Amino acid sequence: MRKVFSKPNSMKDTVTHYCPGCGHGIVHRIICEVIDELGIREKVIGIAPVGCAVLAYDYWDFDVTEAAHGRVPAVATGIKRVNPENIVFGYQGDGDLAAIGTAETVHAANRGENITIIFVNNAVYGMTGGQMAPTTILNQKTSTTPLGRDRKTHGFPLKVCELLSVLPGVSYAERVSVHSPAHVLKAKKAIKKSFQNQIDGFDFSVVEVLSPCPTYLGMTPEKAVKWIDETMSKVYPLGRFKDRGKE
Repeated sequence: MRKVFSKPNSMKDTVTHYCPGCGHGIVHRIICEVIDELGIREKVIGIAPVGCAVLAYDYWDFDVTEAAHGRVPAVATGIKRVNPENIVFGYQGDGDLAAIGTAETVHAANRGENITIIFVNNAVYGMTGGQMAPTTILNQKTSTTPLGRDRKTHGFPLKVCELLSVLPGVSYAERVSVHSPAHVLKAKKAIKKSFQNQIDGFDFSVVEVLSPCPTYLGMTPEKAVKWIDETMSKVYPLGRFKDRGKE
């Protein structure tokens, strides 16, 4: 019988620690599929964040290091500059990238570092108890905004792709989602392009991935993906914000 589906070579055979319906596992697999297809497994170095994906190296069968909270772009910059032949990517959540790590993100992007950042946006802090994140949308209820996020008190949600795409050092910025099979395929295409851009010598690339967090959205997995489609993606529109390779 012809095999039509299997585990990527770059992914370990490990039982997941993620909650049911979490999107991290999907994104992990996409990254592994892309690395296998590009044939860069022996050249890749990933940087895991502080957050729900702090144990990403338990799933990836290639070189991965850890960074202090929010410092993924800084660590990626150092590794890439010392080893320019390697393909270096950071994997970050909304707290790691858009809160404590905002400065590192903005300055690495503005310098045009030849690295790739995969940003998983689930609109809430998943590891620490479901608190409001920089990406929590208006009126969304969290453990620290029980009445919903209020713009006068908490400000507006931070739109990372829109923010970074105006910087001259950014070559590629795209927002995708993993809330349906069709969108998973689009997410894989975007992530593959971000790696190819680095291989081709382009500047900073970022792919933002809208991902469900049923546990702290207080929803079933089915309702969580529906929420992304009907609510979250209206605040964070999907699409390509910048592609210097096509300019």
